[in-house]
Amino acid sequence: MKEVTLTPLSVPLSGQLQVPGDKSISHRAVILGSLAEGTTNITNFLTGEDCMRTVHAFRQFGVSIEQNGSSLKINSSGPASFKEPLAPLYFGNSGTTARLMLGVLAGLPFFTSVYGDVSLAARPMDRVISPLKKLGAWFDGRAGGSRLPMAVRGGNLEGIHYTLPVKSAQVKSAVLLAGLFAEGVTEVIEETPSRNHSENMLQAFGADITEKNHHIRITNHKSLKATDVDVPGDISSAAFFMAAAAIVPGSKLTLTNVGLNDSRTGIIDVLQEMGASVAISNKQVTGGEAYGDVTISSQKLKGVVIKGDIIPRLIDEIPVIALVATQAEGETVIRDATELRLKETDRIKAVTDGLTRLGANVKPTEDGMIIKGITALTGGRVKAYHDHRIAMMHAVASFITKENVIIDDISSIAVSYPDFFEHLNRVTNKN
Repeated sequence: MKEVTLTPLSVPLSGQLQVPGDKSISHRAVILGSLAEGTTNITNFLTGEDCMRTVHAFRQFGVSIEQNGSSLKINSSGPASFKEPLAPLYFGNSGTTARLMLGVLAGLPFFTSVYGDVSLAARPMDRVISPLKKLGAWFDGRAGGSRLPMAVRGGNLEGIHYTLPVKSAQVKSAVLLAGLFAEGVTEVIEETPSRNHSENMLQAFGADITEKNHHIRITNHKSLKATDVDVPGDISSAAFFMAAAAIVPGSKLTLTNVGLNDSRTGIIDVLQEMGASVAISNKQVTGGEAYGDVTISSQKLKGVVIKGDIIPRLIDEIPVIALVATQAEGETVIRDATELRLKETDRIKAVTDGLTRLGANVKPTEDGMIIKGITALTGGRVKAYHDHRIAMMHAVASFITKENVIIDDISSIAVSYPDFFEHLNRVTNKN
């Protein structure tokens, strides 16, 4: 447990900041760099605990991965050179590592066992396991084979045509990764597009992958070839600073080299709809991923309705969007976000509990929440629920409370943003 007491902010946010590398892209760069033949160099890699779990897993397969700060050098001869791990793979609290690695393990012709911490052991894996079993892999684990710890025996896969029953980039990615090993065509159909980092990166590494009308097809006809990856800043991490600049009067903050993939920019769309001033400059594209500088200035905000197809584009940002909504005039309604209940914690419960303790007017619903503003937040003691995004949301809330905010445990922040508090101090001139 690592408790922290945060005092209210007395100055606006200002200056420039570069947030750490994108977590989703960092995971995928390690996975594909390890599966590819040759040397892959990754720059601006996120060195948080979650992404390092993926690195450690491939090291157990015998892949050479050298780290120098936020740079990685991966030397691999491809999956044919992988060794069967001598010990179980530990995924910590990383749901992305678990779900994507299950797709890889499904294709590898040996036995593997995997496990995680208490939180990860409670998260459902059946949505990933179900299509992977259809491909031909064998799984067993707790709760009828739906929870970690889990045993996997992979290999001898046959392609399938699979319509995603949920809006999940992790499920889609697991099936596509397994499709790299399967005979024939593996096709994933998604009714609502989810984040497409896997498709972009698979193409960059030379996979035989095509997409048309939300039908994504992949085969094992081409071996992956090493390529260099420069990871853009994580918009999910940048979202906390966007929110802070939007709600602290007089703020103007520029976040540089932020990932601007269309499947992830829902937070920008919502902030603009609420009335915040958001400007994008220096936009570029590399490896299929857009990035640029984002400048946010505080303005008078209004409540909005957030629902439907935009939800997958901002699912991880909803906790901090809810905080922003407490400072928006009128009512903000969030719907179609049942997925929040299956994250590191039940985020609908965690957000409503935390913001209510701070004095907000938030009502949970089955698939979201209703927030009424403008509310003067009082401060108080809150729980992080061992969830990095909940902990960081409460930290940003302390900027506008009347009294101190005491967060029971901030250790979870290390999974995605080890330098979070250092960066907070930088843009608030607390150094």
